Amino acid sequence: MKGFSGPIGSGKSQALCHEAIRLTYLNPGRSGLIGAPTYPMLRDTTQQTLFEILNSNRIPYDYAKAENILVMRESRSRILFRPLDEFERLRGTNLAWFGLDELTYAPEAAWLRLEGRLRDPKAKRLTGFAVWTPKGYDWVYRRFISEPKPGYEVIQAKPYENRFLLQQVPDFYDRLKSSYDEKFYEQEVLGKYLHMRGGLVYHTFDRTLHVVDLKPNPSLPLLWALDFNVDPMSSVVAQVEKGRIRVLHEIVLRHATTEEACAEFYGAFGKYGAGIVIYGDASGNNAQTTGSSDYQIIRDFFRATGRVPLDFRVPKANPQVRDRVNLMNAKLRSASGEIQMLVHGRCKELIKDFEQVAYKEDSNQVDKEKDRRRTHLSDALGYLVWQECRQTQPIGERPERLL
Repeated sequence: MKGFSGPIGSGKSQALCHEAIRLTYLNPGRSGLIGAPTYPMLRDTTQQTLFEILNSNRIPYDYAKAENILVMRESRSRILFRPLDEFERLRGTNLAWFGLDELTYAPEAAWLRLEGRLRDPKAKRLTGFAVWTPKGYDWVYRRFISEPKPGYEVIQAKPYENRFLLQQVPDFYDRLKSSYDEKFYEQEVLGKYLHMRGGLVYHTFDRTLHVVDLKPNPSLPLLWALDFNVDPMSSVVAQVEKGRIRVLHEIVLRHATTEEACAEFYGAFGKYGAGIVIYGDASGNNAQTTGSSDYQIIRDFFRATGRVPLDFRVPKANPQVRDRVNLMNAKLRSASGEIQMLVHGRCKELIKDFEQVAYKEDSNQVDKEKDRRRTHLSDALGYLVWQECRQTQPIGERPERLL
């Protein structure tokens, strides 16, 4: 069993795909499997990289999209493409080999299922291999590095080793310092194994740096972000000025409706001339038992109060919690020390979120059970920050050869 641990930009997906192609020729006529934690990751990164390598080297193949299977014409070997989020479906035919991308985001059970399928009696080279970015002292770290199983080997790549990447983007690593918080930068960009589990979620927050007196800029729209929770119904009001997020106000109502939250907002800001932009949970688009969605209720309320410029920036699906939290931490304080988020002192519940919301013990899951009043305001603000500040063309792995 082989592993390749490295930071972003170290050519992990490239290495995985080259190894997969090599094994199709070492095992002619046999079947192998390429997997990734989710289908979108498999489709958008791993498969795309494999197809680019095959096409650029003019290696002939046939691809059956419906079955998600590729057949190498020269060796007649098959490559099955499978996501790992439903690992019980991985039971079945014997395999000569398998390769997994971003293993640290997959369950250990998926690896064990595939390890049990390495039993093709006609295979000439039985092997399983994987690539990953470090994610703390998890099961991958234990299995490959700290307590390696017999027959397991790992290569640990370091930053700055991908010379091709640095020739194309010399400031690649420095550029990411403004996008990630310090701890996440050390893990993702420098490839370090850190204690990422447990502890505070918003670990870059410091009230001596982030809590200041703020006033609305009347020339800028108000950004209103909601978390549609009945108790408490929570929302924050902010503005973005020169790339900096300025949180001006919070609204926290016990046992309240969306319409009551609208009335509270209107009482605080009235007919705001520069307009209002609405953010929030994608589930707010779902119809309630009354027949209207939360966002439709907001539309109806402001339509009834008169002409108020209203815009909605709500995703069709919520971002991954991990991605949203990392972006929030980077805006609070990036790895380069830049602060791009300030909070008014009146936002007492939001400040409590920043100082108290924690991960479950020995877990990467945010603890929402310890105090039911927590997480709602930081979640609401996170939806706003994600829509306004996420990178539409993220810096990361590139489909070029690692020299």
